[in-house]
Amino acid sequence: MPAFLENIAPFLGTGKDNEQGQSLEEFLKEYDPYKYKNPCVTTDAVVFSYERKPVKESNWKILMIQRGNHPCIGWWALPGGFINLNENLDDTAKRELEEETGVKGLPMEQFAVYGNVDRDPRARVVTSAYMAIVDAANIIVKAGDDAADALWYEVFCRTETVEEINEAEAGEKMTDSEEDRMKCRIHHLELYSRERDIRLTAKVEERFREGLIREQKFRVLDSDMIACDHAAIIVQAWKLLKSRI
Repeated sequence: MPAFLENIAPFLGTGKDNEQGQSLEEFLKEYDPYKYKNPCVTTDAVVFSYERKPVKESNWKILMIQRGNHPCIGWWALPGGFINLNENLDDTAKRELEEETGVKGLPMEQFAVYGNVDRDPRARVVTSAYMAIVDAANIIVKAGDDAADALWYEVFCRTETVEEINEAEAGEKMTDSEEDRMKCRIHHLELYSRERDIRLTAKVEERFREGLIREQKFRVLDSDMIACDHAAIIVQAWKLLKSRI
């Protein structure tokens, strides 16, 4: 089949043939990208808004869409969707946000990747998470595409530290160094829409390891009307935002 890219010059390397005597062009003609099962790729966007300045004292909200189709039909999720084959991830995040909520033209920051095997029943789906901040007064939200509704939710998050965790049960490698030991926090997330009097809740576990090499993993322990692993994505974005303000 033809090469995925028209310009293959940047990939010639030394220009030598491979062990089978093929040039890069010949190799690409025979290459089958569908020989192996590949994961699907999506983007999800955590869009925060503030209503007054200074920003640090603002009443922070997050934009959520109500899913109009399976999976998690009727539950609330982050705006997002599947990439197009010839589309960069940043462009996908902006396109999906506009299609589902009408919001466009925002600077967006990629901050995490979520790819656990059990995160989506449709297929092996890996998502790239983005975040953005807007002044709510400058945004008009309108649900579109496969979103049944779109609303701003106030964000509340209470955190408790778990002093001791069983690393063996969690599948973590035990270490002798206190600095390198895996630690744990539990985040109690609550999203509230005053407009519709809807309250969404979730319990999210954060496991983290400090030191020169750092790990940080978020997973949903319990969720009420927040789709998939989106509560974990929201908590991670919220912690990042709060650390900057």
